[in-house]
Amino acid sequence: MRIVLTGATSMIGVALINECIENGDTVLAIVREGTSRLKRLPEADLVQVEYADLDTLDNVKGDGQPYDVFYHFAWGHTAKAERDYPLAQEDNIRTTLEAVNLANKLGCKRFVGAGSQAEYGNYTSAISEDTVPNPITSYGISKYSANMLSRRMCQQLDIKHIWARIFSVYGCNDNEGTMLNYAIDQFLNGEPAGFSAATQTWNYLFETDAGKMFYLLGKKDIESGVYHVAGNESKPLRQFIQQVASKFENAKCEFAAPGDATVYGIEPSTTKSYQALDFTPSVSFDEGINKVIEYRKSR
Repeated sequence: MRIVLTGATSMIGVALINECIENGDTVLAIVREGTSRLKRLPEADLVQVEYADLDTLDNVKGDGQPYDVFYHFAWGHTAKAERDYPLAQEDNIRTTLEAVNLANKLGCKRFVGAGSQAEYGNYTSAISEDTVPNPITSYGISKYSANMLSRRMCQQLDIKHIWARIFSVYGCNDNEGTMLNYAIDQFLNGEPAGFSAATQTWNYLFETDAGKMFYLLGKKDIESGVYHVAGNESKPLRQFIQQVASKFENAKCEFAAPGDATVYGIEPSTTKSYQALDFTPSVSFDEGINKVIEYRKSR
């Protein structure tokens, strides 16, 4: 398999590249010029790097041979201040369509887009791929819009369209400031960690398992449509936090008192994606947290 991906230095992008190398597949990794994350990319003869940002994707040339699958991970304006700013998020809809154009130019017959749980909005029950999306933030709205418009464009170009809605993926290459990284750093420093009441249902998937799922979404003979990228265990977030705390002596968690407002969490159904991909996570939350702790210790 010959793949192209934007957002190659992202957590899931790196995991996907490693999966491709393990399977002997060729990778064209599109990265931003000057990115500080370039060192994340594995050095391998199978990996070719081209530099482009979301506004210059048309400059990407490849190696002159057609590719099979295009993965689109790159997404701009992800800082907290911009995630609910409509004009900023609108750019991402346009660049997703430009990514489809590039996929077509490079000969790809399958487009795999990185969607988000935010497309569904707030639900208190389990979420399946048939759950009606009702996004409430500009980020979620733009992800859903990018899904619908890129799907239509792929239909017109005779490209299979796969939209992978990501729930909560964690790992060593996760962004700084996530709840898990905050908790681990506080516990490593012997300091208490403060949280909300954390009563909402949550779900976690380790980065390498997410990379495997995306790899299979590009490889397997599956129908066009939406697929969930998520773990196989959902439980109250407080239990996940306490599981992290149990790895440390004298770790102290400070939880806020529950309020009266409705609490919205995530409880994704993975039946469709696991069956279609013949997939089961290989890294438990316990094992994944051990890996993240060791990584953050080494830093």
